[in-house]
Amino acid sequence: MINDKLPYIYYGGDYNPDQWSEEVWQEDMRMFKLAGINVVTLPVFSWAKLQPSEHTYDFEWLDKIIDTVTKEGIYLCLATSTAAQPAWMSRQYPEVLPVDIDGRKRTHGSRVNFCPNSSVYRKYSKQLAAKLAERYGNHPSLVVWHIGNEYGPHCYCDTCAAAFRVWLQNKYGTLDVVNRVWNMSFWSHTVYEWDEIVPPTNLNGNNKCFQGIALDYKRFMSDSILACYQAEYDVIKQITPGLKITTNIWGLFNGLDLQKWADQMDVVSWDSYPQMNEPMSNVAMRHDYMRGLKNGQPFMLMEQTPSQQNWQAYNSLKRPGVMRLWSYQAVAHGADTVMFFQLRRSVGACEKYHGALIAHAGHEHTRVFRECAQLGQELKALGDTIVDSVTESKVALLFDIDTWNAVEMTSGPSVDLDYLKQAQKYYKAFYDLNISVDVISPLSDFSKYECIVAPVMYMMKPGVSERLKSFVKQGGTFVTTFFSGIVNENDLVTLEGYPGELRDLLGIWIEEIDALQPEMSNRIMMNSTFQELEGEYECGLLCDLLHLEGAEALGSYGRDFYAGMPAVTRNKFGQGEAYYVATDPEQAFLDKFSKALCDKLHLAPLHQSPYGVEIVSRCKDGKTFTFVLNHNPYESTTLLREGTYKDLLSHRVFEGSLSLEPYGVAILEQVY
Repeated sequence: MINDKLPYIYYGGDYNPDQWSEEVWQEDMRMFKLAGINVVTLPVFSWAKLQPSEHTYDFEWLDKIIDTVTKEGIYLCLATSTAAQPAWMSRQYPEVLPVDIDGRKRTHGSRVNFCPNSSVYRKYSKQLAAKLAERYGNHPSLVVWHIGNEYGPHCYCDTCAAAFRVWLQNKYGTLDVVNRVWNMSFWSHTVYEWDEIVPPTNLNGNNKCFQGIALDYKRFMSDSILACYQAEYDVIKQITPGLKITTNIWGLFNGLDLQKWADQMDVVSWDSYPQMNEPMSNVAMRHDYMRGLKNGQPFMLMEQTPSQQNWQAYNSLKRPGVMRLWSYQAVAHGADTVMFFQLRRSVGACEKYHGALIAHAGHEHTRVFRECAQLGQELKALGDTIVDSVTESKVALLFDIDTWNAVEMTSGPSVDLDYLKQAQKYYKAFYDLNISVDVISPLSDFSKYECIVAPVMYMMKPGVSERLKSFVKQGGTFVTTFFSGIVNENDLVTLEGYPGELRDLLGIWIEEIDALQPEMSNRIMMNSTFQELEGEYECGLLCDLLHLEGAEALGSYGRDFYAGMPAVTRNKFGQGEAYYVATDPEQAFLDKFSKALCDKLHLAPLHQSPYGVEIVSRCKDGKTFTFVLNHNPYESTTLLREGTYKDLLSHRVFEGSLSLEPYGVAILEQVY
């Protein structure tokens, strides 16, 4: 349970008191109370103030602000401030500064601007974390630790190069193995000494000649950065073993092995910053991914903006009601916190136009503050009703960071092949049906699911194909697509025919892969075997030319020299079925396909809603709490299943149907 000291949804966010006078602090406390803030995160970016010189620390100002918020009954998410080292460190120890992929050494003046393999950075970040834990670890208001901030940037300096060679020695043991798994006989790149291995920098605009090297360097960087986090985690955990520790993931991105990171986090936390026009299915998928990182446990929404970002190309305001709606969407998908960056808008530097609870006007008489205060009152009234509840899904979408990286790095077959977009398309098909989906790693437990969907499962990690076969044999339904089962974890092609280890499960053999030009398309001609999809659908991007080896063709291509060859197949395997979609179909096909699968598996949404109304449930102590989220800018009506339902927000009772205002929210509990 995240909220063990404070059995409410945590509501608050990043506060930067070191940017303001103590007189402003007092005014902020007044407005925090008005807004219902119960947790503040501090001091995320205060290393220079906490340690003004190498041998000097100053915690008096932090003591004062902690005392100030504690007197107001506000709890603490205490950050270690190690995301941005002080200037004295960069000046006295220039080796702490990173080198970018083009070989340029960065200067001081940013955040997360350090070499993760710098012994200096690791020494002083660990020391600061220890001092904070020793000083504040027993503070009664401390509820969670926050290490660093939005880890991610990579380094290509000589220190990292040397550490990379050690990492490789630990992983592979000998150069013979390295040469084999990287296929170094290609282009005469065989190495005979460890020092001949160099990081894959951006030589001549291309660092993808040897995907095995580039993949391993990304893995090494993720491990190196994780070691920085782990050093702080270990010292804090030793001093305060009873408190949870986290760091905020800055979205769904492929710069870190997020699954490995989640294994070392007591609770997953992340920062959600959708664009105004982004499909809400993409946002929901990111929430579900974060929940899936720790096997369905609730996560922390560590950051969102109350109004607007400052770093996107077009920093649109959140329309009235949208901040509240998106906050409840996060809670619906598993968040037990709703927190903002930031609580008071900065007066200068690059985030001065980033939204905040307290605007530059400095008072509570703003639309944004009123909306935040309304949300704060609602969350307080909910108490612990939703806290620690879980999502129960029968459908899983497999998503793998290594596969994402490998697809991005591969030389062909099409520059337009986008792993993330393919996953989003398949997720959207279930999202639009209001069918709950867990987004999980291929290494996760499959046993609780009835259907597993794995778009572009390009990389097969050890043991995964065997576990998928066992899942299908026992009655599961498996769906995968073109460009799957092609390579192993080192990006080496599995020989004797695509889709490699999945060949017998899918009952097909793929002879060739056609990459269509952007202006080209083909057609999928679905036959009467799958009546729900009978008809024609447009497809493009890639088209597998495949042969049946036990599977049946549900649809075939309608054009080109491979017209009539299978485009969609189904293979009975044990008690279950495995489907293969050999091309990239239009969304209409995926919508009907997912609906047909759900009907066959008797999976249905709790209630029937129009397009744009999202329905998500969380369960606790035998009760189901159903969130109805109207993402439409107009009133929308949802048809309710038989029964009587109470809205936990408005306390109104509904039977038969529920109408919500534009961007409206209801949390339903069945009472009869």
